[in-house]
Amino acid sequence: MTRFLTLLLCVAMSVAATTNLLANEPTVTEGGQKEQTEKPEAKRGASRLSIGGYGEVVYTHNFFSDKYLRYTDAANYAKDKGHGRIDLPHVVLWLGYDFGRGWSLGTEIEFEHGGTGSAVEIEEEEGGEYESEVERGGEVVLEQFWINKSWLGGKLNLKMGHIIVPVGATNMYHMPTEFFTNMRPEGENTIFPCTWHQTGISLWGKTEDWRYEAMLLPGLDSDRFNRQNWVGNAAGSPYEFKIANTLAGAFRIDNTSVKGLRLSLSGYVGNSFKNTLSATDSQRYRDVKGTVAIGSFDFAYNDHNFILRGNFDYGHLGDSELITKFNMSMRNDSVSPKQSVASDALSTGVEFGYNFFGLSQRLSRDEQQLWLFGRYEYYDSMFKTQGTIQDTKWCARQRIVVGINYRPINDIVIKAEYGVGILAKQYNNEPYISVGVAYAGLFNSYFKRNK
Repeated sequence: MTRFLTLLLCVAMSVAATTNLLANEPTVTEGGQKEQTEKPEAKRGASRLSIGGYGEVVYTHNFFSDKYLRYTDAANYAKDKGHGRIDLPHVVLWLGYDFGRGWSLGTEIEFEHGGTGSAVEIEEEEGGEYESEVERGGEVVLEQFWINKSWLGGKLNLKMGHIIVPVGATNMYHMPTEFFTNMRPEGENTIFPCTWHQTGISLWGKTEDWRYEAMLLPGLDSDRFNRQNWVGNAAGSPYEFKIANTLAGAFRIDNTSVKGLRLSLSGYVGNSFKNTLSATDSQRYRDVKGTVAIGSFDFAYNDHNFILRGNFDYGHLGDSELITKFNMSMRNDSVSPKQSVASDALSTGVEFGYNFFGLSQRLSRDEQQLWLFGRYEYYDSMFKTQGTIQDTKWCARQRIVVGINYRPINDIVIKAEYGVGILAKQYNNEPYISVGVAYAGLFNSYFKRNK
């Protein structure tokens, strides 16, 4: 425990500004994303350090069963009374430091689901034996750690280190003040890594109407593909290192030429089968590459007290049948879930909201907002299957959500919603209610925020 606290303190002292606090002087984009451009040396006495963070507390009551057999034996769980859950999905600390001359540092540490904890205890009822116990589930993740060099007033930047992969709407805009629902949009959060962060090199820049980014990073690990999350669990590593036998590329282009409107195109391509410790020399798998290709379009319109956001994501995995057979043949103690994986996955969604407090000049001056919103999603992690791979029908679902967001100030939001997951008729639908509170902001910075 002492070693963990020491490590945590060391990391926290260098933890950085937001997922998108990219280089020097932050500006706030239409989605609340913070980016930076090159600036002159800081004035004498001004702090070069910026501190911020975001977090969520969510209570949910699900009016459906949480038993693991609820899909394979749906009829027996149709009248389940449901279950309640309270969670801290993400609590994040950022620190950023401006070294000057265009050089800056960014790191971010994230506590997921309240962090993690374990202890050794003496069990007095079991003869005084020493016993290791897990006291808290969750994760502590170093999500970002990078050095950025900026030129030409932010039009050209080189970022090196552990970086957010900017594929899809949610990876780029994943702070809780940047979407209406209590949890991140479910479709993108299911079929590919979210938030997706990997060590690599990124070339990016921003002009008045355009933002671009191209990234080189390690490929995904095919051992960790599965039917419910497609490639969603394959960016991380269960080892003390990330396997980098193959490299991949990612890109993103954003356009904001029209007032209030952002249009974005992003994508990823890379091989996955040889990017694993369980690689084989068998002739049967000699030509297997497991190429993962993802294309994504997303947009956001924010003007006249109205927000409209949407996304469409499509992914393809080559050699999915052979990868499934290889993973299913792995040892029982392997890190692989040993499940089938689809050749194609799909996610699409749209959400809209109207700020009724925008009709009042007094409430607008106070920065108070009251958003009524709706969201629709469809996603399928087994949209298409190859060869003998069976299509698991419960992996496809529609999701409808309606709710309220109240913002007493810009950086704090209180959320309440009702939603339902609509599955194929042989399964039970999954209705729920959820309430939560979230924040996102800079706590200590000399930077001026442009709203």
